[in-house]
Amino acid sequence: MSTATYTVVGMTCGHCVGAVTEEVSQVPGVTAVDVDLASGGLTVRSEVPVDENAVRAAVEEAGYEVAGR
Repeated sequence: MSTATYTVVGMTCGHCVGAVTEEVSQVPGVTAVDVDLASGGLTVRSEVPVDENAVRAAVEEAGYEVAGR
């Protein structure tokens, strides 16, 4: 199992969390998504490493951005 963590910028409410969770869950290979509103933390679990660019694109599709990296 692979785990990757990111920081999402711009989330302010539960709807934001839901939007990010929904979009990232659709990235091929992702098995679980955990989003923490307070910290902006995004944890992505998968059987094999997932393409970081695909995760970033999914977060952007939800209307937010991944900080740094």
